[in-house]
Amino acid sequence: MSQPTPAPTAKPHSPAAPSGAPTAADLLAFVRRTAADRELVDSLPLDPEGRTWVRLEGPGGSEAWLIGWPPGTGTGWHDHAESLGAFATARGTLTENALAVRLPASGWKTLELADGLDRSRRLGEGGSRAFGTHHVHEVLNESPDTHAVSVHAYYPPLPLIRRFSRTGAVLRLEEVERPEDWQ
Repeated sequence: MSQPTPAPTAKPHSPAAPSGAPTAADLLAFVRRTAADRELVDSLPLDPEGRTWVRLEGPGGSEAWLIGWPPGTGTGWHDHAESLGAFATARGTLTENALAVRLPASGWKTLELADGLDRSRRLGEGGSRAFGTHHVHEVLNESPDTHAVSVHAYYPPLPLIRRFSRTGAVLRLEEVERPEDWQ
C-alpha cells in the first residue's frame, strides 16, 4: 500500500507571545520533529475501540500529546480557547474540517454560520499545520481500516476546550471542558 502524499502545510500565525513563550512556528517545528520520531510513534499503544494518548513534554512549557486514532474516530467540533496550536500526522491520514471565522469568546449558545466559512484539508503522513487562538475545527480519521497517529502541541497549556454540535449552518455550544476533565 502506498503512503499518502503529505498535504501542504499552513503558514503558522504567531500572535504576540510573552518573551520566551513558544510561537505557533515553534509548536509546528516541535510536532513535525516529534512525528518523525518512529520509535516514539511506534511506542503508542493503539486501541481498536477508542483514541489513545500519551502526554509529551512540549517546548517552552507547552502542552503536547501523541494521539492514536482508530479507523472512523474523530474529535467532534471544538476550539482551544486562547491557545495557539499545531499538529502533525505521524501515521495514516487525518482530515481537518475548520471554520474560517473567529467565534465570540462567550455570551452565546447558538450561532448561524454564513456561507463560505467551511475549510477542509487532508493531512497525510508528514502533513502538519499550525493555528491561532479560537480556531474551531474537528479532526477525523476517515479510514475504514487504518489507525492514524498524530502529535499535537498547544500554548499556553489548554485552559479549556469548548465542544460544539453542528447541524447544517447552526453551531451550538454543548459543553466546556477544563483540564481536569481530560488529564
